[in-house]
Amino acid sequence: MTPKLTLAGIVLDTPDVPALTAFYRRLLGWEQGADEPEWTTLRSPDGGAGLSFQHESAYVRPTWPAGPGDQRMMAHLDIRVDDLTEAGAHAVESGAVLADCQPQDDVRVYLDPDGHPFCLFTA
Repeated sequence: MTPKLTLAGIVLDTPDVPALTAFYRRLLGWEQGADEPEWTTLRSPDGGAGLSFQHESAYVRPTWPAGPGDQRMMAHLDIRVDDLTEAGAHAVESGAVLADCQPQDDVRVYLDPDGHPFCLFTA
């Protein structure tokens, strides 16, 4: 029998916890939970998995898409939106950068200030 397991959150490593937390607060509009110098959390308003940020002094910015020898992304966030154009403008206003490579017409890939890729898509 499988024990009950609940995904409580996703953790992104960062060299600057306050800055990355502030970016995702602007982007998602979520409330901050834990607030420590090397660890912060954002709480999902719908009670789903939260997003946390952990200090990593040896952080290496990923390259997307990665080529030979590049630091590869280990994960990315998929964020469902109602309007791709409006959400993309909001992401840029929040501090994201539209990635040069866009592999799908109905998805937009952005990079957060530390280079973590995230995708905006419509349902």
